[in-house]
Amino acid sequence: MLKEFTEFLKQYNVIGLAIAIIIGGKLNQLASSLVNDFITPLILNPVLNALSIEKIAELSWKGVFYGNLLSSIIDFLIVAFVVFLLIKWVNRMAKVTSKTENKK
Repeated sequence: MLKEFTEFLKQYNVIGLAIAIIIGGKLNQLASSLVNDFITPLILNPVLNALSIEKIAELSWKGVFYGNLLSSIIDFLIVAFVVFLLIKWVNRMAKVTSKTENKK
């Protein structure tokens, strides 16, 4: 039974998936903090102050509150960009490794 379980973990790469989920969650947490604690105060606060609004969540248009949506969009773009850079780096490393192996 233990052998079957270890084969299951190897076959479906469950450990790698679990690590990816954990790292993805932390990346999301980092992006949210970057938006809420850095980007919003530095870039958006002058706009919010001009509109006499304290928090981005209070942004609204005709009763529709879009501040949280705007924050989520910024969050998404940051995460997507970081994932793009990560994939680009992995592809570059794969090419370097491939060239090194071909020379041997």
